[in-house]
Amino acid sequence: MTQTSTTKVTYPISNFIETKQKVLNWVQRFDTFCFLDNHQYQILPHSQECLLGAGVKRQLKANAGNALEQLQEFIGNSQSWLFGHLGYDLKNEIEEVHSSHVDAIGFPDLFFFEPEFLIRLSQQEIIIEGANPKLVFDEINNAGSWNNKKTTSPAIRSSLSREEYKTVIKKLKEHILRGDCYEINFCQDFFAEDCTIDPLNIYKRLSIESPNPFSALYRVSDQWLICASPERFLKKQGNSILSQPIKGTSKRELLNTELDELNKLDLYHSAKDRSENVMVVDLVRNDLAKICKEGTVNVDELYGIYSFPQVHQMISTISGELTDDISFSEIIRATFPMGSMTGAPKKKVMDLIEQYETTKRGIFSGAVGYISPEGDLPTGQAGFDFNVVIRSIMYNAATSYLSYKAGSGITFYSDPEMEWEECLLKAAAIKRVLEANY
Repeated sequence: MTQTSTTKVTYPISNFIETKQKVLNWVQRFDTFCFLDNHQYQILPHSQECLLGAGVKRQLKANAGNALEQLQEFIGNSQSWLFGHLGYDLKNEIEEVHSSHVDAIGFPDLFFFEPEFLIRLSQQEIIIEGANPKLVFDEINNAGSWNNKKTTSPAIRSSLSREEYKTVIKKLKEHILRGDCYEINFCQDFFAEDCTIDPLNIYKRLSIESPNPFSALYRVSDQWLICASPERFLKKQGNSILSQPIKGTSKRELLNTELDELNKLDLYHSAKDRSENVMVVDLVRNDLAKICKEGTVNVDELYGIYSFPQVHQMISTISGELTDDISFSEIIRATFPMGSMTGAPKKKVMDLIEQYETTKRGIFSGAVGYISPEGDLPTGQAGFDFNVVIRSIMYNAATSYLSYKAGSGITFYSDPEMEWEECLLKAAAIKRVLEANY
């Protein structure tokens, strides 16, 4: 496509779902893109329904060492939209933590790009920013709806058997009893080798099976992330910042309203889930206090119960007012990795995660999102919004390797069998999507 000066044009649309499908078909021509999808949830604060960055004007790829320093310089080079991810192993740069585990997916620890095209989609309109928006709009309209390519069900294996998993949980509880930590997020890996999938088709199926407010379809060359996350990591708007950690899960009973409501009440009153949640809230408060003005960090909601297609979740919201002139890299150093995917105290549990998990997390339990330029948010100030990469499929198209992970927060009250079942519940939608032949 011939590049001309960048312009921004708004076009009305008549069918939101159909237009979203066409946008996703159109973007497959790019080897780098990030599609962020809210699935019409109204979890506040809500800013974008669908947001897409496609193609690369410039990019930064880095592994832990001085990656955040490079990113800060990259952000400062121009006032522009940036899309990308923070991988879990950035922890090695923030804390003295290392990992010798295998990472078969291969996302870099950090990747951000300035897109050639920025597309914002709402119920009523599509806004296209880039070279020749009219041509892009015509191409999208001619892109058709979903391409239903054949996907063969991969042979999924688990990194741990049920008994091996339960043995690890018992060992982690011993660490808690000794006072090494209070709560730890432990994840297991499910994987398939020599499998070929169509990521767009899998994203379509996962969106039908489990639409969630911080979903994403993200591609960096041969690496794909198919994400159905319900969790926000950090959002900055103006000088305000907030985090919405999830700790606490119960099963939906969609065919039994009375039982479904009972599960919500049980979750709300669960001593185990409350203890898990409040420990993470305290950790997030401590993280935000490092970068916020004194006395401004507040718990806006504690033990909020939110319902999603597969599960009920306990979500708390913590916010604060940032200190003046603080940089993006300083914010990330204070808050990453997120407490909901590590535990407390953070440094010690990250050591234990490395000791007991069997593979690198990679992009999983990292964050995907965007950084906006000055003046593009309603407040007229720069901002950003990042999810927590959970409930996600990671796929390397070059090596035909697929992985998804599931975990839970382990506390003194944890029952190993119930933690195993919670992991299977969280991964159930992904398993159904991958096992279906279509």
